[in-house]
Amino acid sequence: METKLSIYNTLSKKKEAFAPHNPPLVGMYVCGPTVYGDPHLGHARPAISFDLVFRYLQHLEYKVRYVRNITDVGHLENDADEGEDKIAKKARLEELEPMEVVQYYTNSYHSAMRKLNVLDPSIEPNASGHIIEQMEMIRKILETGYAYESAGSVYFDVEKYNESNPYGILSGRKVEELIATTRELDGQQEKKNSYDFALWKKAAPEHIMRWPSEWSDGFPGWHMECSAMGTRYLGEEFDIHGGGMDLLFPHHESEIAQSVAANGKMPVKYWMHNNMITINGQKMGKSLGNAVSLEEFFNGNNKLLAQAYSPMTIRFFIMQAHYRSTLDFSNEALQAAEKGFQRLMAALEVLAKLQPGSGGQSVDISKLQEKCYEAMNDDFNSPILIAHLFDGVKIINSINDGKMVIDEANLSLLRDVYSTFVYEILGFQDEAVADNNGDDLSSQLIDTLISLRQEAKANKDFATADKIRDRLTSIGVTLKDTKDGVDWNL
Repeated sequence: METKLSIYNTLSKKKEAFAPHNPPLVGMYVCGPTVYGDPHLGHARPAISFDLVFRYLQHLEYKVRYVRNITDVGHLENDADEGEDKIAKKARLEELEPMEVVQYYTNSYHSAMRKLNVLDPSIEPNASGHIIEQMEMIRKILETGYAYESAGSVYFDVEKYNESNPYGILSGRKVEELIATTRELDGQQEKKNSYDFALWKKAAPEHIMRWPSEWSDGFPGWHMECSAMGTRYLGEEFDIHGGGMDLLFPHHESEIAQSVAANGKMPVKYWMHNNMITINGQKMGKSLGNAVSLEEFFNGNNKLLAQAYSPMTIRFFIMQAHYRSTLDFSNEALQAAEKGFQRLMAALEVLAKLQPGSGGQSVDISKLQEKCYEAMNDDFNSPILIAHLFDGVKIINSINDGKMVIDEANLSLLRDVYSTFVYEILGFQDEAVADNNGDDLSSQLIDTLISLRQEAKANKDFATADKIRDRLTSIGVTLKDTKDGVDWNL
């Protein structure tokens, strides 16, 4: 992977660039959630987007060390903020220890990720567990002269850094523009310039979470945690850093400056930013009061939702858009995703039952496989990949209807393509199996009822046969009589 820094940097459009040859360790760091509330759709998008990257690189036999941090107690996201951070405030109002709040919402986040079939990262560090590393990095930046102490706090000197290292290399912003656009905020008098950012903040008396240092009893600035933990687990230089587009400036820009100041080198080769989820064109988020929690999506208990949506519907909905594209929420879009996912799963059921045939030219599946890899190698283009898979669905249905012939080798390849791209790479699950945690008791019961229906038909007891069919239909089981028996799906 060549070193390149760009807001729209893509990895490579050539499959050969990914082909493993004595593959090195690929280091990937993704900014994870701030755990002070229930996970919502905005949390699902980066988790699913970078889960796709993680899965694909592993499929290509890279050894991937995937670090996804948890931002917990201690920091203030805005240097002008005073008093408590959001977690400590919630802990005080609910009469809990701050770490009880952290643990509760971390557990809630993990539960939602399991339902969405998001793989666990290799390492999931907490910011509050790495205060020593953050303090050590602050000391190094002070030694290089790119930071200064003021009234017990430590600030990064953006103007001095910019003299030898352009600040804004990722976002394209210029320090001159920051001077013109940065407004004066309360509590900024101790800075040299309003756009300088905190590396360490002296804690106000009411700030619960604080740590002793040579500067003051205080806490690290928000940007510091990712620089310190990325260096700790992936080294001073690593391959991929990801997060939401809203983190590009100032969070990731400040990370670059901190790391260059402390270590003397660019920390990251590839920056990847997923775009936002919007609702009626407006960003979806807690602060705007329009966030819908993932649990509400799963149970339908929110006034913005017309119905409940399964975890795989949510995953399919997110995968239908490229990670760098905005994704607008609507019930119509989610319902379309639900139908699309069900159609894909139905095709896989048909595929499992297909038999090789002869008497005509066999379908060539190698081109479909090649197109699927081309889509993934083109900046992880999941919507194009899904489009190719639906082209394959037409082939599956045509074979099943006797309009096409497929030989044994191509049938094996077709099954491998769908197993690889649908389950392994896109991370979809058969929800009937997932809901039963691998227990096929429901399938056995359905098969038993179908057998009873067949016996009733054989005995010309059509009333009973129809009654069984109608009852199965009422619970979402569709039957299709074929020459080989009865096919069913949910």
